[in-house]
Amino acid sequence: MKGKIQTALASFGMSGRVFHGPLLKVVPGFEVVKVLERSNNNSGEMFPKAEIVRSYDDILNDKAVELIVVNTPDCLHFEMAKAALDAGKHVVVEKPFTQTSTQAKELIVLAMKKGALLTVYQNRRWDGDFCTVKKVVEEKMVGRLAEFESHYDRYRNFITPDTWKEEGGETGGVLFNLGSHMIDQALLLFGKPESVTCHLAILREGGKVADYYDIRFQYNGFAALLKCSYLVREPGPRYIIHGTDGSFLKWGIDPQEEALKAGALPIGDDWGKEPESDWGLLSSETKGVHKKTKIETIPGDYKLFYENVYRTIREGEGLAVKPEEALLSIEMIEACLKSHREKRTMKV
Repeated sequence: MKGKIQTALASFGMSGRVFHGPLLKVVPGFEVVKVLERSNNNSGEMFPKAEIVRSYDDILNDKAVELIVVNTPDCLHFEMAKAALDAGKHVVVEKPFTQTSTQAKELIVLAMKKGALLTVYQNRRWDGDFCTVKKVVEEKMVGRLAEFESHYDRYRNFITPDTWKEEGGETGGVLFNLGSHMIDQALLLFGKPESVTCHLAILREGGKVADYYDIRFQYNGFAALLKCSYLVREPGPRYIIHGTDGSFLKWGIDPQEEALKAGALPIGDDWGKEPESDWGLLSSETKGVHKKTKIETIPGDYKLFYENVYRTIREGEGLAVKPEEALLSIEMIEACLKSHREKRTMKV
């Protein structure tokens, strides 16, 4: 089958408006034909030709729809993705994949049975800072790795009212929300760890879900430390990498999200580029000579996710984000929860 992939968005909140909608609008090969909005008509400006529907069944029962983007609250991912696969649709699921590894496994088996594409929107694989960190690690710019540290900190000393992200007990909060990004990045860089140690906390007064985590993935000879807090007013480096030959430090965060929030479309030669002032610092020694140099940030590009989805559906290319990788991330989150509950290190 050729032609544009007829696509439906399962919601049009922030995820649809900021992350999925703009990409689907500019990546050739996709046509958004249906958008589920329970009571609003906000998607009309971005997709004036798409039909706004009030029921998910209107999407599931439309034989013309090939791909459904399940970008709904976390608790709905499993049931809506399952319904889409049962209906014979390809599926992109917003991260986190599911709330349990059992659910993730069921979706993977169903997708294989249906011969359908199933992938998870791990867009931060295409953050410019992470792409640069990946290059630093792969090219051994700091020598043999001793310690990797990653931060996803914010300053939000209040509880946002009327949002599902402040509810949900163990499956709510930053571990599933932001942790799913950081864990995916660590697994992509280093694979499955030997052990997991995790501490979770609720730091803000009146909070119901974790707004802090400190995760340690232990590997053979080094550790990956993943940290997040909602009470960091003055952030330090986002990435810190130490090795036998030196260190790499990177401040700041990829500019794509803020640009998309401001209404920009991901187009143009300057998309995803960082100013030189934000480039990371490499302090290393080569043949006894110590040097401090700036490492240019590789431009980030979230469009690459959907370009891969298109080529996989139409041309048979392999998925960039395999569902089995997303399953492993959920298994690591479960190990984090168990480590925190039992106050011990979990062997993987």
